[in-house]
Amino acid sequence: MTSPWILAARPRTLPASVAPVLVGTALAVREGAFDSLVFFATLLAALLLQIGANYANDVFDFLKGADQNRQGPLRVTQSGLLTPQQMLIGTAVVFGLAALVGLWLVRIGGVPILVIGLLAITAALAYTAGPLPLAYRGLGEVAAFVFFGLVAVGGTYYLQTGTLTLASALAGIPQAALAAAILVVNNLRDIDSDRAAGKRTLAVRFGERFARAEYAALMSLAFAALPMLRLAGVAGWGVLLPLALVPSAARLVHAVGQTPRSAALNPLLARTAQLNLAFAALLALGLLLPF
Repeated sequence: MTSPWILAARPRTLPASVAPVLVGTALAVREGAFDSLVFFATLLAALLLQIGANYANDVFDFLKGADQNRQGPLRVTQSGLLTPQQMLIGTAVVFGLAALVGLWLVRIGGVPILVIGLLAITAALAYTAGPLPLAYRGLGEVAAFVFFGLVAVGGTYYLQTGTLTLASALAGIPQAALAAAILVVNNLRDIDSDRAAGKRTLAVRFGERFARAEYAALMSLAFAALPMLRLAGVAGWGVLLPLALVPSAARLVHAVGQTPRSAALNPLLARTAQLNLAFAALLALGLLLPF
């Protein structure tokens, strides 16, 4: 039987942490800067932050009653596999480990990395916890866009190069859009249970038609950003490599647009996360190509 701690980490969503680190690192390598130890520490910190956020979501959604009649993957607190106290302790431990790795990274990147780390932990906790939880205010996609895209790519690049550029900002847009798209599928699936719990996601506020259109728009933005990178002189023609994934993305958009709000959306969420990672791998490769 799979460990409840692994289940609570939601492994299928973790590509959202890996993808921006790959892109930010490739952009730095293109400019002649790379430290392998910094790369692995950055990747570890990103994964720990997401796992900590997933643990926090598991327990705080349970405490707020948002997991009733859930259509998504098993939540370990709701199912009784772990108690709320165990999940709270696990959340604190994972965030503590992320902070330890982050402190080492602060030695490399200084105050900007300290600020990013504190904001990332705060946002991860505030997603479902606290008096004004982001997910309950319709700000989940915004948080994913900012932290899993712009901040993650820019922060990774900064740790390797000591600077931020227009290139790092533009390269973060596709990953930001795809990370937010993963969340859209989650929120589309959970409209009914979220509405009952007072969780006012954008899908709850504006309905399933909006959520399906939002998913299509975010997918389109990810691919539309690629020519922007080329035109801005960030990279050569290799940056267009992820366009090879357009057919896969189109099939996903069609499937999300047609699939009823049910557990049938779970595989589409996983496939969106896989697309995010594949997109990042191709973009990273394209950034490293000499043409």
